[in-house]
Amino acid sequence: MALPLVGLFFFRLYENQLIRQTEAELIAQGAALAAIYAQEVRDAGIPAEKLGAAVPAGRDNPDSPYRPIEPSLDLASDRVLATRPAATAASVDPAFAAIGARLSGVLAETQKTTLAGFRLLDPKGVVIAGREEVGLSLGAVGEVRAALAGRYASALRQRVPNQPSPSLYSVSRGTRVRVFVAMPVAVDGKVAGVVYLSRTPNNIVKHLYGERGKVVLAAIAILGGTLLIGLIFLRTVSRPIYALMERTKRIAAGDRAAIRPLDHHGTREMAALSDAFLDMAEKLHARSDSIQTFATHVSHELKSPLTAIQGAAELLRDSGSAMDEAERRRFSNNIVTDAERLNLLVRRLLDLARAENLAPSGASTSLSAALALLTEDRLALRIEAGGETGLRISAENAAIVLANLIDNSARHGATLVSITAASAGGKATIQVSDDGAGISPSNRARIFQPFFTTRRDCGGTGMGLGIVLALLKAHDGTIRLVDFERGTRFEITLPAARIGA
Repeated sequence: MALPLVGLFFFRLYENQLIRQTEAELIAQGAALAAIYAQEVRDAGIPAEKLGAAVPAGRDNPDSPYRPIEPSLDLASDRVLATRPAATAASVDPAFAAIGARLSGVLAETQKTTLAGFRLLDPKGVVIAGREEVGLSLGAVGEVRAALAGRYASALRQRVPNQPSPSLYSVSRGTRVRVFVAMPVAVDGKVAGVVYLSRTPNNIVKHLYGERGKVVLAAIAILGGTLLIGLIFLRTVSRPIYALMERTKRIAAGDRAAIRPLDHHGTREMAALSDAFLDMAEKLHARSDSIQTFATHVSHELKSPLTAIQGAAELLRDSGSAMDEAERRRFSNNIVTDAERLNLLVRRLLDLARAENLAPSGASTSLSAALALLTEDRLALRIEAGGETGLRISAENAAIVLANLIDNSARHGATLVSITAASAGGKATIQVSDDGAGISPSNRARIFQPFFTTRRDCGGTGMGLGIVLALLKAHDGTIRLVDFERGTRFEITLPAARIGA
């Protein structure tokens, strides 16, 4: 968006540079003619009383022989004046008229090469040399008045073309102006006359046309660069984005085959974005599958006691009066037992939900500190080694993990649970072993499934290991079942911590 504005700015800057260049050329020509004119005045022996105003002292170093004049016109800030006022009738001094006659040929020959307009003026502003207006006064012109007072002056004035300009020139402001320069001629500290010059600056369009070969090459380079950038952008950004959008629609429609890397990523950033998106899609699908499976298990687990409660309640309602006391008590006990199981299932579901949504607190504990929170009296606990091993988990959460494992051991006939811990490479490994009945080979692959239990008749919910797995996962930990000669052994891995550091 900024490129056209920048281009316009440099267009104006270059156009203004042409104005400055024209003024500099006129200053150089005027200085040469002023020196010739001054020498002619000295050779003619014109007395000082016929000269004009005193030349003001310069601001530069008076001891320096140089008096440079820098171009000062600015097309952006200087006001473009109206066309130059017409010359008025006046009388000319014969001495200055003779000098003008001698220099007329010099002016004519110079103009053929420089294309500038020249006027030589006497100390009163009367034209003494030039193609036209000889014998007329230009003293009323602003820049001439300044030069007659001994000061260099320049101006931008509207140009009066002698033929129609091409329509293409309308884009350039510089084609509608003419540069005027008035150079005072100093003799013995007084103004002996003025060299008045004017020229139309070089036209930027004409200049570019003169450099048309380079301009065409530049245009081709810009066009080629633009096309190259467009192709690179299309291949590295647009095409992968559209491919990812199409892949998103397929995934949203349930197409599991769409969860795969793009054929072409274009850039490292797009590859990282695609990988992150596909990873998120995989996790969302896995989460959806998990929720669906979990909902199926929950509905099944809750449906059994609810059905039993409903059946017992209906029997009591419809046939309760015909039952004896023992039958009524049996059905009532069934209702209470199933209600207690429902209550237990709801509590364990809440425990599992809290474990799955737990955020790591950054707390640390030791194995001994976690076991100290347990109040287990059904079996013996023994720490074989590594009681002071540091764990990157809070003591309360570590105690919940160990309590569920110990509870499983107690429910499966164990009398002793031995625990061994060690740390290496920033990881702490804990082995929890018992002397119970162990796990049959057919059940080893199912123990971490929600609601799987072999002791449902004893009140088992099959959610203990699910809570353990969720808690460990929330703390970047893992748990797995390992081979053991007798009983059961679980191996837990957690980030290690330095206790007391």
